[in-house]
Amino acid sequence: MKTVITVLAVVFLAVVLFISFNSKKEGAGNTTLNPESFKEKHQQTPGVVIDVRTKDEFKSGHLALADHNFDLLNGDFESKLDSLDKSETYYLYCRSGNRSGQATKLMKENGFEKVYNIGGFRNLANSGLEVN
Repeated sequence: MKTVITVLAVVFLAVVLFISFNSKKEGAGNTTLNPESFKEKHQQTPGVVIDVRTKDEFKSGHLALADHNFDLLNGDFESKLDSLDKSETYYLYCRSGNRSGQATKLMKENGFEKVYNIGGFRNLANSGLEVN
């Protein structure tokens, strides 16, 4: 009876550790932030904010926090990757979050570890972030 209890305890512990490890792993890979999470994270960990929309979209309005406008669609974004510091934190946005998601993935594939897709411009602006 004592052996059965020991085996059950070991199995239970193994299951708990497995679930715990996998949930931490999934959370660590999350690269998308909603506007409120972005505000908190950017306050704690300032970084480079990049608008990956076209030049015309950028000119029609952009976040005051934007450090750069590197257009993902015309190749501007990819050509700038070599000039960026891989140890820096980056926050990317576009019109809807789609292009910034693609750009986030591209940066991750190129060795950037601290890259976040902060979504679409309108959602960010509507959350109270300053717009130029």
